[in-house]
Amino acid sequence: MTTHQKVSFVATSGATLTGNLFLPDTGAPAPGVVVAGTWTSVKEMMADRYAERLAGEGFAALSFDFTGYGESGGEPRDYESPELKIADIRDAVTFLAGHHAVDAGRIGALGICAAAMYMSAAAADDPRVRSLALVAPWLHDGAICREVYGGQEGVAAKLAEAAAARTRYETSGEVEYVPVVSGVDPRAAMPMEIDFYLDPGRGGIPAWPNRFAVMAWPGWLAFDSIALAPRITVPTQIVHSQDAAIPDGARRFYDGLAGPKDITWITGVQFDFYDQEPNVTTSVQAAAKHYAATL
Repeated sequence: MTTHQKVSFVATSGATLTGNLFLPDTGAPAPGVVVAGTWTSVKEMMADRYAERLAGEGFAALSFDFTGYGESGGEPRDYESPELKIADIRDAVTFLAGHHAVDAGRIGALGICAAAMYMSAAAADDPRVRSLALVAPWLHDGAICREVYGGQEGVAAKLAEAAAARTRYETSGEVEYVPVVSGVDPRAAMPMEIDFYLDPGRGGIPAWPNRFAVMAWPGWLAFDSIALAPRITVPTQIVHSQDAAIPDGARRFYDGLAGPKDITWITGVQFDFYDQEPNVTTSVQAAAKHYAATL
């Protein structure tokens, strides 16, 4: 049996962040896990699902909206900033460690898709994060970004668009957005039809506006998550599929990890890990087993 609390805490950014804390009925402080999902997502899209399931496995699990997303405060809205999101994760760890239902010495992190990069950065730099689990991780560096975004020319074009959008924002306060997902707009962050994001019964929920701030491209494209691996000494569990996003990035990251590690390969496309069975259950059980052994 689990309980759910709506919670809030103030981030380093100055914004008040809103989250959902799922607690197991253990009667004693439980190990805690901070959970986050894909880039641009809000907590209801996949982080809540994983956090609630982890609570059922005996962990106090926190999902939350990052600065500028969903129910959280902060401007500009829907601005994908790795630096800001990593800072928010640190603040989430602080909140979780200070909660009376959480054992502050036993805190882990779980990142789904792009949040794998941000949780990995937190694990590399924050000694309070004692264990790491990554589900269908999107882990990129410059080489992978060039492969995904049209080579050096494609990356340069996005950086040029971002520079213009940044100038526009700094002079007028207006944020230029494109869709996150679109099968008809070539400027979309993901210019393709993706059922998970477009289906209101899955991820296409009212709380997610399907917009990407164009000026965010530089921070995203410059982020080198593969380089983090040698700095991560905490036990790490990865669950991924050869048919999901950039498995080569996961392999290279795994090879570079400095601490105890395990990688589990299952079947399924990227979006199956967000809300489909058996991928969610398999991933949650692998993470729970990992945390039980390492927290």
